[in-house]
Amino acid sequence: MTAPSPTPPTSPPPPTGSGRGRRPSPTFAVFKLLLRLQLTFPRLATMVVLGALFVVVAAAIAAGRRGSALRNATNFVSNVGFVVLVPVASLVFSSSSLGDTVDDQTLVYLWLRPIARWRLTLAAMASSLVIVWPLVLIPLVLGAELAGGNADLVVATALATTVGVFAYVGVFTALGLRVRNALLWGLLYVFIWEGFVAGASDTAARAAIRAYLRSQLAEATGVQLRLGAISTPWTWLTPILVGLAGAAATTRWLRRRDVP
Repeated sequence: MTAPSPTPPTSPPPPTGSGRGRRPSPTFAVFKLLLRLQLTFPRLATMVVLGALFVVVAAAIAAGRRGSALRNATNFVSNVGFVVLVPVASLVFSSSSLGDTVDDQTLVYLWLRPIARWRLTLAAMASSLVIVWPLVLIPLVLGAELAGGNADLVVATALATTVGVFAYVGVFTALGLRVRNALLWGLLYVFIWEGFVAGASDTAARAAIRAYLRSQLAEATGVQLRLGAISTPWTWLTPILVGLAGAAATTRWLRRRDVP
């Protein structure tokens, strides 16, 4: 009588959730693609130089020691950081996130991917935020500290910069997709509308993102600032709503756009 042959051991099933063999998320793939397209050396070098200049000037202001240190630091962050650094950095990168693909007619390759249009918007805005936020947050916070600001100003600068970048990125992502020469139109908005027109009336001021950021600094420090009279909670809610509105507009235009 022969003994039964042993049953060969069965191999365990492959573990679920392991990284091997998993297909990358389409959203993350688009995010990495747009990140590479935006992160060019000239753009990065320009913003790094601007940030470094901001810190150097902040240190020079502190060395001068003229007048109230808190007032000087608050005015410096408001008049330089929120006039130049935050909006220009947001414009340079976010207007190119989808705008460059329109100009060189490569948007069709994103269009043909099996991915929802809102995910394209998410990838575009996220790639811009990942670049712009640290590029402006670090020099602004460091500059606020070096210029003589207190803890209230430093915290308010960090928070206002964060919501400001989100608002500008949302608006300029939509602008880059919608119009040609988005960089020019964005600069006109930043320096003409926010710089001059917004000061003409309260209604015009409420259409300027800069006014909400300045109002946050004024509320935190007690320093009176031009265009800094908007009350809480709108100083915080409006920039967030503006960024979300920009995302909604981008998604809508992606759905309606005819790609060659």
